[in-house]
Amino acid sequence: MGKTGVVLMNMGGPDSLEAVQPFLYNLFSDHDIIQIPRLIQKPVAYLISKVRAKKTMDYYRVMGGKSPQKEQTLDQADKLQKALGDRFKVVVALRYWHPFTEEALDQLFEEEIDKIILLPLYPQYSRTTTGSSFNEFYRRFKKRRKDIPVVEIRSYHDHPLFIKAWVENIREYIPDYKEYYFLFSAHSLPEKIIKQGDPYKDQVEETVKLIMEYFPDQPHSISYQSKVGPVKWLEPMTEDMIVKLAEEGIKKLAVIPVAFVSEHSETLYELDKEYGKLAEEKGIESYRRVPTLRSHPLFIEALKDIVEKHA
Repeated sequence: MGKTGVVLMNMGGPDSLEAVQPFLYNLFSDHDIIQIPRLIQKPVAYLISKVRAKKTMDYYRVMGGKSPQKEQTLDQADKLQKALGDRFKVVVALRYWHPFTEEALDQLFEEEIDKIILLPLYPQYSRTTTGSSFNEFYRRFKKRRKDIPVVEIRSYHDHPLFIKAWVENIREYIPDYKEYYFLFSAHSLPEKIIKQGDPYKDQVEETVKLIMEYFPDQPHSISYQSKVGPVKWLEPMTEDMIVKLAEEGIKKLAVIPVAFVSEHSETLYELDKEYGKLAEEKGIESYRRVPTLRSHPLFIEALKDIVEKHA
């Protein structure tokens, strides 16, 4: 009897300053995110990555020279492996930097596997994140010529344990939360992707709604961050909301990165450094950013429950 393989999927991040430019190249080469004509996508991706690498390196220098996402994802995999036990084999497949999907499959098939569960670390589904990771998996998997059933976990944005993990996280890091305005920040997407039927925005809103059931009458709103390029993206943008809230007299602001489960440049640099400075400049007296879930016990329990129900 073989094991059930669990492939934890995430974006990944550069693990050194030297990795920043190739990481950006891999990112901008992904047609699921950047829909440049395929014939010129890789040359354009190379040019964009060269232009952006220097500025992006400055972000990572502030963060200690690398993204912590790889280590945090490996820790999530380790905790999930221990929770699931020997009938399962948990591996990590990052989309744009090591360990890549190919490396994850090499590790997975060191043992006999009779079923695979694809478990993205994107709680809300988008074709640009979960969809891209799935596509990359199948490109690599089909070359293995293995007749093994594959189960896709598309989202778990409303899983009760995922919601409770966020509730506990907020209460732990903002014990005086009633004094704060909650600003839920999620990665933005081009509006056209949502109009084409992508459920990401609806699922983000559902996650926030379920969390807020535990915080009745708490003032809150949703914003979006990390826009790239000139096309229209989901709004309001987080930086604009910080300015607006400050102008409305908000003095204590708690920012909650509701679509992220590990730390990276969008949280450690954008939310903490850039927006923290902006909030201070605009007169917000207390700006606190709730950490991502990482290996929160309830989040690991949620992942375990999802896997076992699909095993």
